[in-house]
Amino acid sequence: MTDRPPYLVERNPGYFEYQLPISVKLVVDHHGRVPLLKNERDEWELPGGKLEVGETPEDGVCREVAEELGLTVSDVDIIDAWVYEITQQRHVFIVSFGTVYAGDEELVYSAEHKELGVFTYDEVPDLHMPEPYERTIARWRTRKEGLTAPR
Repeated sequence: MTDRPPYLVERNPGYFEYQLPISVKLVVDHHGRVPLLKNERDEWELPGGKLEVGETPEDGVCREVAEELGLTVSDVDIIDAWVYEITQQRHVFIVSFGTVYAGDEELVYSAEHKELGVFTYDEVPDLHMPEPYERTIARWRTRKEGLTAPR
């Protein structure tokens, strides 16, 4: 047996493929601010989680946001995708989405997180968070502002 990371599967001799969990994350523009959750590593992260079998990524991210923030969302746009190295032995394929939430449901957070924070887009770069999350929030801000800019 070869010494290889657990996320690689040998399909043919010498040919390896990723075998990764899929996580879906959502940038929620909540009245001009971004709700983030603090994880067990004391990092701020986007709401979301693992895709369930038979679920579309869009349905999965909407379900996760309902569970983690108490918000009902249904209209999401894909922003980005990347392989995230949590540790050297644990990688996850992440797909990020964005939405603008204009409803009146109160933000809550689930017991799986330590804290809920709601930040302006300008505050995000100063937060302790993985760079891909910061990048996807910036991309959503740019896209959102482009969509709402006067023509």
